[in-house]
Amino acid sequence: MAGALGVGLLSLALSGCFYANTSQAPIATTYPYSEQQRMQAAHHWEILARHEASQILQRERVRFRDLHIKNPHPDGYVPYSGGEFDRGFRTFLTSELVTRGANVTTAAGGNSVDVIVEVEIVEHRDRGFIRPPTGAFTALTAGIAVATIPINHWAEPALGLIPAGIAADVFSGSWTYTGNEEIIITTQVIDGDRILYSSSNIYYINEGDRRQYAPQRVHYPDPAIPLTDTW
Repeated sequence: MAGALGVGLLSLALSGCFYANTSQAPIATTYPYSEQQRMQAAHHWEILARHEASQILQRERVRFRDLHIKNPHPDGYVPYSGGEFDRGFRTFLTSELVTRGANVTTAAGGNSVDVIVEVEIVEHRDRGFIRPPTGAFTALTAGIAVATIPINHWAEPALGLIPAGIAADVFSGSWTYTGNEEIIITTQVIDGDRILYSSSNIYYINEGDRRQYAPQRVHYPDPAIPLTDTW
């Protein structure tokens, strides 16, 4: 008992010294626990389009304007071939806006504003340790503990894995690996040089899905001009 008390007092003293001492550089710490969703289905694009359409039409300066969902077309690159997300999301956004009664036009006009969607891909190349999902260690240790029960009490040891399997089925659906690929999707409504609406959302993506979000620019070379000595 005395030994345990001594260890506790020593730990408390050391923790005090930890904060009392100085450091030559800031000590790395973590952000508060947060969650970030992963996009890996066209249905997820539809959900985002539904959210953006609702938010856009809540803006007084936008609600009664004609909305022109702009199709990017960089100079010198014809045609512009965006990823599947670019085409799919603009289609979903058009449908959601029309369903909500918005005036969506196929060409810019005098009363129209441009709806622009941009995607930025973020690739992390040197991430440090990332904490496992909340409850992962608890579920693991609980499963190990449950698995030891039949050794002493049940006739069939394999039955001890059933509770752990149930727990895994309940919680595993909300877990996914973090990965190194993220996207920032920004939707803006622009009137000339004024930004009337802007919304940015961050998602994880699967590494193999990168091409769905990266624009593919197809450049057609200038047609060759035949040379002749005839005037």
